[in-house]
Amino acid sequence: MTIRRVLATAAMSALWLSACGNPADEPTTPETPAGTETSPEKGAAAVDDERLLNAAATPEEWLTYNGTYDEQRHSTLTGITKENISELAPAWTYDLKTGRGMESTPIVVDGVMYLTSSWSVVYALDPVTGEELWVHDPDVDRAVGVKACCDVVNRGVAVYDGKVYVGVIDGRLQALDAKTGEVVWSKVTVDQSKPYTITGAPRIVKGNVLIGNGGAELGVRGYLSAYDAETGDLSWRFYTVPNPNKEPDGAASDAIFAELANDTWGDDGAWVTDGGGGTVWDSIVYDTVNDQVIFGVGNGSPWNANLRDPSSDGDNLFVSSMVAVDADTGEYNWHFQTTPRDNWDYTATQHIMLADLPLGPDGETRRVAMQAPKNGFFYVVDAKTGEFISGEPYSTLNWAEGLDETGRPIENPEARNNDPATYNGFIQVPAPYGAHNWHPMAMNPDLGLVYIPAMTIGQAYITDPRFKSKPAKWNTGMDFSAGMPLRYPAGTVQALRAAATGTLVAWDPVKQEARWTVEHTAAWNGGLLSTASGLVFQGKLDGSLIAYDAATGEQLWSAQLNSGALSGPSTFEIDGEQYVTITTGWGHAFGLAAGMMFKDAVPPAVGKVVTFKLGGEATIPPLDTSLLVNPEPKAEAFGDEEMLQAGLVHFSRNCAVCHGMLGISSGVLPDLRWSTYTASEEAWKGVVIDGNLNDIGMVSFADVLTPEDAEAIRAYVVTQAHMKEAQAEMGGNDGGGQ
Repeated sequence: MTIRRVLATAAMSALWLSACGNPADEPTTPETPAGTETSPEKGAAAVDDERLLNAAATPEEWLTYNGTYDEQRHSTLTGITKENISELAPAWTYDLKTGRGMESTPIVVDGVMYLTSSWSVVYALDPVTGEELWVHDPDVDRAVGVKACCDVVNRGVAVYDGKVYVGVIDGRLQALDAKTGEVVWSKVTVDQSKPYTITGAPRIVKGNVLIGNGGAELGVRGYLSAYDAETGDLSWRFYTVPNPNKEPDGAASDAIFAELANDTWGDDGAWVTDGGGGTVWDSIVYDTVNDQVIFGVGNGSPWNANLRDPSSDGDNLFVSSMVAVDADTGEYNWHFQTTPRDNWDYTATQHIMLADLPLGPDGETRRVAMQAPKNGFFYVVDAKTGEFISGEPYSTLNWAEGLDETGRPIENPEARNNDPATYNGFIQVPAPYGAHNWHPMAMNPDLGLVYIPAMTIGQAYITDPRFKSKPAKWNTGMDFSAGMPLRYPAGTVQALRAAATGTLVAWDPVKQEARWTVEHTAAWNGGLLSTASGLVFQGKLDGSLIAYDAATGEQLWSAQLNSGALSGPSTFEIDGEQYVTITTGWGHAFGLAAGMMFKDAVPPAVGKVVTFKLGGEATIPPLDTSLLVNPEPKAEAFGDEEMLQAGLVHFSRNCAVCHGMLGISSGVLPDLRWSTYTASEEAWKGVVIDGNLNDIGMVSFADVLTPEDAEAIRAYVVTQAHMKEAQAEMGGNDGGGQ
């Protein structure tokens, strides 16, 4: 018998109530909801359906990625207040085992904290002292890193029935014993011969573990899967784009594709061979009122719709959409597409939040789903039906002029003018990073505000005239080198930084307007946490963690974490003492591809868990800047203009997403300008073509580059290393990170 039947089976219900400290023959009272009592055994992770349903009633724990099934990231704890927050200080720190991007939100249940680091490593810690209880390393082949569009990150775990569940970046879903970290079961959820990854946190819904996947930039077909939490058997699967043959898959999505979605795709184009995209890489929400799962769907593959699906002008369902399915069967209920026929990587995988808002004519409440996806509009839709209620820009955008009465964007015609022959220099906002990315929002239901980590970045979208599908490599159909000068003029980097800004937006979803904003000097700032004492916590790219007044945006407190403070914080209480905790580390898509946006190079360092309490007495270790390499060219500049131009193109298409546009790294991964490998044609070829560093994640590119192409890249990188004027203007970041 599976845990799925716990609510329907009296014997199993009695067993779980007994485990939670209630006699089996004594019903719980309304004042003490089933499953909300403190479990008697530390580390038991004795989470059942009732505890998840009543998570808001046990704010001393943090049971799911976004706190509760409504995913508002709001805690009713009030131990830390506006009056005493000046006393908030580090209680303990813990070094994680890897030095790449950190996105995990710590889960705290039954006296244990569970979290993940990059490479999907899972940790169990004592939440009061930071003492390590166990570590599980899934032993991922580092070569898988080339499949990860946006760093080898992981956003966290789910806990249920004495187990800890983690999605592994190589496509496995694992159930671990909560007390020991030993593997209970492990299932491969993807075709591992294709460039799938998993970075999102699983969700538990009615005895199933829900997990999606990533990889749309590289060419895969997305889907959401539900696995039995007890056995690991597949319960149901919903694909987000049709089978290339438009034939049934034996999946829950078959009927709606035949009825609706198949006709929104043509019969040829890159989607037929590359899968079409639509990966479900983050937001998965259980709507308890309507007994359905609402999830966000990613971009099309390739991004360029004219290459993806040239024989039609259809909307390409269900890319860039919110989709709702029956929680038990996975069968379609409704969808709302935020960006029809997505052409710009405007995913709708961003945080989806449920709430009851006073939207009726007489102030009566209406249950809604809310989202601030990449495209820059804040959407409120009816949770039961998906009906569009309202939508307004929450950030700067120019790709659309607004939304019509159905919520469909009124596009700016310039936005689809991707033809390199007629492109007139239109810089589109948002860029592929979006106006909001994976960083979680939060809501204060008492104030009626949603807090959004927004940003403004522009991008030129131009069709790649050399496009050819590349297996397991980037397949956007856009030319990243278009308009990029071989030798960028003085002021370029400063101008790029000035144009990339961040904003904390306190958004009123009823009035569809900002109540207040806080401007940040850089883009890509952290996720959010709201508390009932009127606080909002947010980390920033520069490593600071800040508490704001939730009603006004006034800064009340800050701490420097000495590392990227980008994950969503969580809070918990033990023995009457409230804690705030966050995982730290630089990396992610922005830290890899946008190195030139960092004023100072990031010293290579392991990530940390940093936990605060009132009167904490720990210290946060400083950054070790001695690990920065000497930013000096290792070879004399070489190559004629033709060779250097070829190097720019090949670097932009194959290297920049990890080592930085313009050849400038943030330092998270090596800055190739200063690499000793640039001093030798043979050594460079050994890495780029022969795969000599495959074991640490730098795989061979021999399938897409010739030795001559690799040498052109070396020439381009060495030329960038000799641009002394550009280095001087960068204000400190000479890319000496590794």
